[in-house]
Amino acid sequence: MTNKLSLARLQQSAHALLASVSAFAITAALLVSAMSYSTAAQAHQIKAAITTVLFNPRTENIEVMHRFNLHDAEHAVKALFDKHADIMDDIETQQQFAEYVAHHFAILNAAGEPLKLADVGFEVEGKHFWVYQETAEPPVLEGIKIRHDALRDLWPKQVNTLNVEGKGDIKTLTFADSVNLLEVSFKSQNSNHH
Repeated sequence: MTNKLSLARLQQSAHALLASVSAFAITAALLVSAMSYSTAAQAHQIKAAITTVLFNPRTENIEVMHRFNLHDAEHAVKALFDKHADIMDDIETQQQFAEYVAHHFAILNAAGEPLKLADVGFEVEGKHFWVYQETAEPPVLEGIKIRHDALRDLWPKQVNTLNVEGKGDIKTLTFADSVNLLEVSFKSQNSNHH
């Protein structure tokens, strides 16, 4: 009798253990799934743009290339201009957005005088909206100050990352939170070349 009782308890224990393991596995799978969904949703909510300021030795111009996520630009034009604005297919909306970006971006020399940027163009490319600007590189430029507020008036959490290329090592500036003006100095580089 004790063998039958022990065997019955052992079977119950095995079933209970299997049920516990199954419940744990299901809970773990649900938790991982929820975390993945949450991370994907948060990643999608990150508002960010990347700008390159290129000192092009071939053209002797400073070339500016702004890259925005098309999804963000789509939401922005509806909030900024018109709820029916269409950045995908409407050239006027694209032009308006390019002008908005140009208005919210500036390069100044070390003395704080703005460099006159010409609007070169804009385009939709894949999942991105590009805005292009340029200006002639001044003969003497000890450094630059940059303001990049595009979309930060709309979304306070917007982060605009900017890379300065063509003047030594790439310099990366990050416009986030209350940062409005950042600068890059070329003085040390110029003195190394003399």
